[in-house]
Amino acid sequence: MSEPRALGQSGLKNGGVPATTVWKDIMALIKVGIVNSNAITTFTGLWLALHFSGQGFFNNLDIVIYTLLGSSLIIAGSCSLNNYIDRDIDHLMDRTKGRPTVTGKMNPTKVAVVSFILIAAGTAFLMLTTWTAVLIGLVGVFSYIVLYTIWSKRRYVSNTIVGSISGAVPPLIGWAAVDANLHPMAWGLFLLLFLWQPPHFYALAMRRVEEYRAAGVPMLPVVKGFKVTKVHIYIWIAALLPLPFLFSSLGIPFTIFATLLTIGWLLTGIYAKKFRNDRKWATLMFVYSIQYLTILCVGMVIVTLI
Repeated sequence: MSEPRALGQSGLKNGGVPATTVWKDIMALIKVGIVNSNAITTFTGLWLALHFSGQGFFNNLDIVIYTLLGSSLIIAGSCSLNNYIDRDIDHLMDRTKGRPTVTGKMNPTKVAVVSFILIAAGTAFLMLTTWTAVLIGLVGVFSYIVLYTIWSKRRYVSNTIVGSISGAVPPLIGWAAVDANLHPMAWGLFLLLFLWQPPHFYALAMRRVEEYRAAGVPMLPVVKGFKVTKVHIYIWIAALLPLPFLFSSLGIPFTIFATLLTIGWLLTGIYAKKFRNDRKWATLMFVYSIQYLTILCVGMVIVTLI
C-alpha cells in the first residue's frame, strides 16, 4: 500500500482533492459503500428465501458465500465501469472529483478491463447457485450501465427512476440463488427497493444540486427546483405505505412496525420544514432514508428468528 504524497498542512492535493492510498482508491473505484449496502439487501432476500423454503442457513453456507461474493463482484464491476464512463464529468463534482479515474491515479483502459473481469468473476460465482440468479444479475448490470449510465443519466430527468431498476435487483438475486421460482415476497422486496430509491436520491440531489448542475446532469431538483422535488419525495414515500402488507407472512407486528416507520419518514419531512432550509431538510430526509432501509432489512431477518 502506497503512502500519501507530501501535501503540506492541509493534507490536500492541488485542487483540494484529499490524499489517498492505493487501497482507498480501489474502494472509491468500486464504490464500496454501494457494494456494502447492496450486500445487505442481497442477504435479506437470500435469508428470507431460506426461511420460507424451509432450508437451513448453515446447511447452505456455500450458496450464501457464492451469492454474496457473486453479487458484490458484479456490483463492484458495474460501479467501476460507471466511474470509467463518467470520468469526463466527475471532476465537476466535489463528491466525485477524488475518484482515481479523475485524478489519473488509475489508467482508464485498465479500469475498464478490471471492471469486466469483476463482472465476469461475479457471474461465475452466481453460476454456482442458479441460472435465474445469473440472469437477474446480468439484468442488473445492463440496467445500471446501459439504461442508466449511458442512456438516461445525462439526458432525462427520469434518470433516477431508471436507475432504481438496478438498485432493486440485489434482493431478487439473493432470493433466486435459493429459490429460482421467486416467491411473490421476492418481488415485494424488489418493489420496496424500487420505491425507496427516488426519495433517497432526490434528497441527495437536493444537497448536491449545484454540483449536478455544473456537471450537466438533469436531476429533478436541477430541472424542476426544490419545491417540486419535495412533492415527488412525499409521493414516493407515500407509495411505500401499502408495501408492508406484502410481507404479512412475517407477522402482524412487523407489518405495523414497517407502516409506522414509513409514516415516520413522512412526519420527518413535515417536522424538518421548521428549519426553513432546503438543504437541512434534504439532509435529514437523506439520513432517515438510509436508516429506514437498514432497519427494515434487519427487522425482516430478526422476526424470522423469534
